[in-house]
Amino acid sequence: MITIAGRAPDIAALAEGYPENSIERNLLTAMNDSGDRFTYDNAEQLHFELRMRKETVNAAYAQNRSGLRFATFTDSRCNPAYWERTPNGGFLLKEGVSPSEAVRDLYENGRAYATECATAMVMVYYMALLEVFGDEAFDRLFPSIYLMDWDVREPLLSGIGYPFPVSALLVGDRGYFRNPDVNPVTPQWQGENVIVMPGELFYGHGVGIQKAEGVIRALNNNRKEGSETSAYLMDQAARPNYKKLHAAYVAQMARSAEPPQTAQPVRPAATDRVLPVSAMSGPAEHLVWRDFPEPLRRRV
Repeated sequence: MITIAGRAPDIAALAEGYPENSIERNLLTAMNDSGDRFTYDNAEQLHFELRMRKETVNAAYAQNRSGLRFATFTDSRCNPAYWERTPNGGFLLKEGVSPSEAVRDLYENGRAYATECATAMVMVYYMALLEVFGDEAFDRLFPSIYLMDWDVREPLLSGIGYPFPVSALLVGDRGYFRNPDVNPVTPQWQGENVIVMPGELFYGHGVGIQKAEGVIRALNNNRKEGSETSAYLMDQAARPNYKKLHAAYVAQMARSAEPPQTAQPVRPAATDRVLPVSAMSGPAEHLVWRDFPEPLRRRV
């Protein structure tokens, strides 16, 4: 159910602002019919979330076409022109490099990169943010990017590392297929992180865009010998905090609209600590991935 400023909005009127059968219009219906509550202070917050979810889907499609290879952290690789590969297999944005150019390179030069499915999901959300914010605002807001599993050091994206129970998965959510009897020889197949796509499809790095049955089939092919315990889609989702992202968006758009300064900027004293924009919203978070709790099985 959707509420704006404590009231149920006219969903039909909101939907008229989007083309028929568009991602946004279908999302409005799905969110309002959901058993979950979606509360907003104003309509702009809702429209921002719809746009972010649409761009998340577009980024997933783009990543699937990019040529990004699947690899464990041991064998991960990246373009050294933009990223430094850390000893644990993550990718750290190089100093002096434009964050927006580096993120676009993940897609335009995908064959230069290889990583596992969790990191690939983080890449999808960064690309969606870049499309929504634009290069200039994105570079200001995300001056330092680290791509490594669920080690999301950017507070504005921390939500994608913490799944929670939902009554229905929505387009643009991050979901998870669990393989409880994974073959220990191939632990990378213990599950598949996915972006929920339109048309009851899912995108997962390594399995592509498929129906749930296809993802489950791929995981079941990597079970312990003799196992009859099937992989399954969990009834949980992870989402960015769209309200915080909208507040950051409003602030960045206001800053972009400011007239250029003609006076020389005041240099901080040597003892002053200058923080990047992303750090001003709160302390950096080092997230440790938490396993999903055992859910009720869903028949697919």
